Amino acid sequence: MLKIAFSPIYKYQLPEGHRFPMIKYELVPEQLLYEGTVTEENFFHPEPLTEEQILLTHTPGYWQKLQDQTLTVKEIRAIGFPMRPELVWRGRHIAQGTIDCARNARVHGVSLNIAGGTHHAFADRGEGFCVFNDMAIASNYLLSTGEFRKILIVDLDVHQGNGTASIFKNEPRVFTFSMHGEKNYPIRKERSDLDIPLPDKTGDDLYLSTLREILPRLLDEVQPDLVFYLSGVDVLESDRLGRLSLSLQGCKERDRFVFQICKQNGLPVAVSMGGGYSPKIAAIVEAHANTYRVASEIFF
Repeated sequence: MLKIAFSPIYKYQLPEGHRFPMIKYELVPEQLLYEGTVTEENFFHPEPLTEEQILLTHTPGYWQKLQDQTLTVKEIRAIGFPMRPELVWRGRHIAQGTIDCARNARVHGVSLNIAGGTHHAFADRGEGFCVFNDMAIASNYLLSTGEFRKILIVDLDVHQGNGTASIFKNEPRVFTFSMHGEKNYPIRKERSDLDIPLPDKTGDDLYLSTLREILPRLLDEVQPDLVFYLSGVDVLESDRLGRLSLSLQGCKERDRFVFQICKQNGLPVAVSMGGGYSPKIAAIVEAHANTYRVASEIFF
């Protein structure tokens, strides 16, 4: 059965003016239920992370600031959201959902988190709408328990996974692969184990041919026993923050290729949604919903 992490707390309401980036977390599950791709039985509700899990990745000082709500104005501005205790609580549930998805993927082949993909969060700070780094937290925790030995993070959000790259720069058990817009945020990029910067206006053909050339080789070289896949849909041509030019179908074919090659190699794949900022919310919802449709088609 397709297992999807989703909790009512994912739908945390930001103040007016900040709501748009968050509304998709309500609409994607509603769309999947409406069209019959999933039923309520497919969803599970993650518990919050423990402090012990958080401190395997994030520094005690940063965690204390989040608990006490004492981030500076500059630190809050870097995150991009007004800081509230509810936002921290939400992030704890989401990151636990990514851990749970990895465990479910080990059983079912694939599992998806309705949120997550918060790859701009560093060990000691948040950035770019990211408070906790869910894939980093999940990777460190699952390595510490011995459940997995080698992890490949496939980050196909349009923005480089700078926080993830920084966190794992000295961790050989986690291989970070980021394929992103060369001239996009962040201006100052970290060094992933493999970075593929793409020029502005990259379309379906170049994007997909590049991915098809690289990912099979990576699986052979890295030999992971778990893949985390960040399936951001800000690669769409319509995206306000993207600068690439993928079509809706091209984005769907990207997902299809990642799932197919993971399945062919017997690799569990845990998915987090990542970004999506097209002016029309329907385009964001449709692109994200495609990820779930394709996962269901290939694995079930």
